Amino acid sequence: MTGEAIVQGVPMGRAEGCPFDPPPSLTEVRDEAPLTRMLFPDGHVGWLATGHAEVRAILGDQRFSNRYELWHYPLPGMEEGLPPAPVGDLTGIDAPEHTRFRKLLTGKFTVRRMRLLTDRMAEVAAEYLDAMEKAGPGVDLVEAYAHPVPAVMICELLGVPFADRDSFLGYSATLNNADLSDEERMAAYGGLQEYVASLVPMKRAAPTDDVFSDLTTSDLTDEELAGLGTFLLAAGLDTTANMLALGTYALLSNPDQLAVVRDEPEAAGAAVEELMRYLSIAHTGVRAALEDVEVGGQVIKAGDSVVVSIQAANRDPVRFERPDELDVRRPSGGHLGFGHGIHQCLGQQLARVEMTVALPALMRRFPTLRLAEGEVPLRPEVQNIYGVLKLPVVW
Repeated sequence: MTGEAIVQGVPMGRAEGCPFDPPPSLTEVRDEAPLTRMLFPDGHVGWLATGHAEVRAILGDQRFSNRYELWHYPLPGMEEGLPPAPVGDLTGIDAPEHTRFRKLLTGKFTVRRMRLLTDRMAEVAAEYLDAMEKAGPGVDLVEAYAHPVPAVMICELLGVPFADRDSFLGYSATLNNADLSDEERMAAYGGLQEYVASLVPMKRAAPTDDVFSDLTTSDLTDEELAGLGTFLLAAGLDTTANMLALGTYALLSNPDQLAVVRDEPEAAGAAVEELMRYLSIAHTGVRAALEDVEVGGQVIKAGDSVVVSIQAANRDPVRFERPDELDVRRPSGGHLGFGHGIHQCLGQQLARVEMTVALPALMRRFPTLRLAEGEVPLRPEVQNIYGVLKLPVVW
């Protein structure tokens, strides 16, 4: 295959019995041509980037735009394209607007500040593990642990009052429930937006020690504060919740790797990085070329949309040895699980703290943890975050 061959849409369809691996047809494309032409559902002929070097180059180049309205959407059902990003949605805007928001937030999510949350994270994890033990010896890990633990942490970081926490958890559980209709989930998102908007005047009048209160001292308008707060609450939950659940599933499926996470505290950090590489839950992105750009010997023309496959790039044998093997002792530096460039995940340090604490704590509390009988239902590949809908476990 050369750069002139055309792939008919984004390759999908994970192999049966291989829930953690990218679709075989996707890796076949990568191995033949890490950057190739692709036909989009609306008839646009753009590009599909699957190689690590090519994906990294595109993500790091500001000549490729994140603005939704410039994309040709790569999946069926959106042939008319997407509207512009709502106010506060950092993933759908470019510099200088993106830079303005990002500068306000970068200092709130430093490595040092996130590490200070480690003790609190351990307390929250222990509370939910206690509840699991009382409810057990079998639970749905998504409902009992993987979803509520990061939800509580993002609530505390952003300053959601304790009295309102149950309401927020209800909104977030609905947003995270792929069994529900799009209408039900959009209604929950609307409810979350209204709730966050109601917090703005309260935080302005009586700020507390949290990120949201800090932002009220900036030049952001009430609308921008509400939009940014909603974005942070939603973005800080879905990804980490799915990493905790899918990461547990992967470890339970690889008992030797689980033993390392459980028994070797010093291995936890490397294990989290390897799980981010191996699972690549934020698996696919899109960029639009603002001008002609050469990548990997190919010229991507201005106006072309490019699909970037994080999952294919993170399994690229050119970059990683034994890429399809889960090895929690592997030095996994350079993975693209948190993205790359100016849009690299803002909350990546918080996610690292949460996973580094929550996964070993779970394994140590329940050393006989195992999957319950039956199938594990997976989220559809067409959703932008991959994971499990439920994870029934016993011990």
